[in-house]
Amino acid sequence: MKKLYFKVLAYSVFGGFLVFTSCKKEGFLGQTQTSNLTGETVFTDSANTVSFLAGIYANVGFSAAAGRFTYGPILSPTPNGGIDAASDEAEVSASAGSTALAFETGTINAAVVTDDAYKTCYTNIRSVNQLLKNLPKAPINNFVKTQMKAEARFLRAWYYAILLKHYGGVHLLGDSVYTYTDKIPAARNTYADCVNYILAECDAAAQDLPTVQSGVNYGRASKGACLALKSRVLLYAASPLFNGQSIGEGKTLELVGYPAYDKERWRLAVQAAAAVISTGVYSLNVDNATAPGFGFQKLFTRRVNTEYIFQLMRPTGNVDLENLWQPPTRTGKNGAFPLQGLVDAFPMSNGKSITDPTSNYNPNNPYANRDPRLDYSIIHDQTPLQIRLSSGTSPINIFVGKYNGNTTGPDAVHVGTTTGYYTNKMLDPAAVANDFMHRTDRCLPLIRYAEILLNYAEAANEYEGPTALVYSAVEAIRQRAGLNPYQLPAGLSQADMRTAIQNERRIELAFEEHRFWDVRRWKIADQTDNITTKGMEVDRDGAAVAYKQFDVRKRNFRKAMYLWPFPQSEVAKSPELIQNPGY
Repeated sequence: MKKLYFKVLAYSVFGGFLVFTSCKKEGFLGQTQTSNLTGETVFTDSANTVSFLAGIYANVGFSAAAGRFTYGPILSPTPNGGIDAASDEAEVSASAGSTALAFETGTINAAVVTDDAYKTCYTNIRSVNQLLKNLPKAPINNFVKTQMKAEARFLRAWYYAILLKHYGGVHLLGDSVYTYTDKIPAARNTYADCVNYILAECDAAAQDLPTVQSGVNYGRASKGACLALKSRVLLYAASPLFNGQSIGEGKTLELVGYPAYDKERWRLAVQAAAAVISTGVYSLNVDNATAPGFGFQKLFTRRVNTEYIFQLMRPTGNVDLENLWQPPTRTGKNGAFPLQGLVDAFPMSNGKSITDPTSNYNPNNPYANRDPRLDYSIIHDQTPLQIRLSSGTSPINIFVGKYNGNTTGPDAVHVGTTTGYYTNKMLDPAAVANDFMHRTDRCLPLIRYAEILLNYAEAANEYEGPTALVYSAVEAIRQRAGLNPYQLPAGLSQADMRTAIQNERRIELAFEEHRFWDVRRWKIADQTDNITTKGMEVDRDGAAVAYKQFDVRKRNFRKAMYLWPFPQSEVAKSPELIQNPGY
């Protein structure tokens, strides 16, 4: 096998209706506006054509959005979590109807599931096809047209990949642009057809794109993004749910996966991840000198960095995540609350699991000497946060009782949070919700280099066992996290390495739209999601403190939930659209 180097870098700085986005100094994805300009007007004007492409970028992060799922009135819905709340990462912020709650309780069905994946993806795929059809007549030089076409083809692959992980095989439109008078076909292509199509689109787009985008083009599709999307799609395709262990039968068998197992699919996934690594242009953001694992936290505050491969650009001075995830005293609201199971997945700072009797874990001081990523990902009792409209930090009082002159307050467990935790992952420590003084220039990662290293490690371990390169990939992640020692135990079996990799994905990629899909493709969701979730109550009486776990919710999982149901409104439109098994 070709030798690979898992490079890490020290902290450094790099510089119908049609949707349009302005090109202000925050980048090509600035304030979104709508217009009823006609197709003729759009594609005979260079600025409008460029804006049309920018509009297709606008929804690339919808599936991972922390406030994706909502409840309440149709005209003014309230967020109550993202895909994290539909997994064993977090609990919805309100026990009211939403897709996330339906997944938690096992009541998800075609009538209640959100249709955002189906509609958003196909709307944008149609927009790509409109662009590709009309781009030749646009008054733009050929070099730019070539770049725009390649970007559009990547975006089409991106949206199909989102459909594929939700539903399995879906209808492939090709380059067709249908109108409301046309009979629009809905028959599903096989899972294999969809994988092959996405890979072909990525390959075609990569030929005409730079390896990375920089300057005013930062955030646009690149060759690196094409390679990284291939890595993700091929990893999923090699995984148990899709690789010969399909939940389908009869007419759905080939629609929801490959009917027969093929070990070589793992080899293809290894090669795809290795192709990204071998570009040599991506690296982990490392800084263990400022504080252990500081590079992990700092990464998510940096608008431009060498770890993001594809990202959702946000306006400068945003507080998107703070508005959802910070506690009430910082006026955050309606984001999901982390669960105790995720907290317990973080090892000690020596890299040992808290269940290891030699780890030095102390249940009476449970957050001490833990993996630095725990504090950077989870707000627990006494976590210091920036004060609103002022300088400095103050601790978040999640306890019940009295401590340091404070009593049970709005941030407390059973008051502000139903689990005893708030999310800290990707929050800027200098930003505060609804505070004009403390904001961030952060953008949001959709694919980053740490995922690629873990993709490589998983695929290589499944294909040839825990080789030195598998160790190197995982240990690069652990080293950046600030673990000491960061090395894995020598001589791990393939099964032991699989467990280690799965846990590294759980904690390294938490709240980045991975856990929900990972437990499904590994086909272990019937174990991880058929549980009673737990929270933590911290009771204080002056210096005396007690930590008590409590039950949050009985979760239920059934076989059908390995895939999403197609919305009933879509199934009702055409008998050609075959519903997924169990719905």
